[in-house]
Amino acid sequence: MRTTGRLLTLLGILLLPSSSWAHVGLHGDGFTSGFAHPIFGFDHFLAMLSVGLLSVQLGGRAIWTVPATFVLFVLIGGILGMRGVPFFTVEAGIASSVLILGLAILADRQIPVLFAMAGVAVFGLFHGHAHGTEMPGFVHPASYASGFVLGTALIHLLGVGLGLFATRNRIGSVSLRVAGALIALLGLNFFITAIREPKPQRTAAQIRANPEFGNVHAAR
Repeated sequence: MRTTGRLLTLLGILLLPSSSWAHVGLHGDGFTSGFAHPIFGFDHFLAMLSVGLLSVQLGGRAIWTVPATFVLFVLIGGILGMRGVPFFTVEAGIASSVLILGLAILADRQIPVLFAMAGVAVFGLFHGHAHGTEMPGFVHPASYASGFVLGTALIHLLGVGLGLFATRNRIGSVSLRVAGALIALLGLNFFITAIREPKPQRTAAQIRANPEFGNVHAAR
């Protein structure tokens, strides 16, 4: 029990987002840049944390199948983003994922696991695409991808840990639903912002040509 508590504390410290919540260009090697991207993007962090929390509410095999599905499709979306495949309204899609996942946690209703997996698969594509198109030009794609995949998985693990801890008592279950409500409100704010102030979608080629990243092409 103490070991589990220490692990959750360590993960909380490791994954705690800083004051820089926006999607920003993070300097460092490929793995570090990729690892930091989901953690320092508040919308990414909330969605991935929510996937872990929701999987606990669903219970059973959903605890691992739902997060694993999200991770798989984050990778697929990331590859598409790196290759410059355009997506429609990526920011709105990411915001919608936070809103819908928050509402699902708030409702605390049993939904079919396959339905949940299909939903997080779509969400994962949007989040992964954002990671891919914001890849710094000086990093190796494989290293960068391994970083954001691991970062995503660890945030899921944190969500699962917090969810398991919360469901041990009635008050904890209620607090989980309250957290879902707060996440949904933030998601609604993200969505309104994405609609009112849409960001121009950048291709991977444009990212790599950005002088901020030294105009250096990653080794293939």
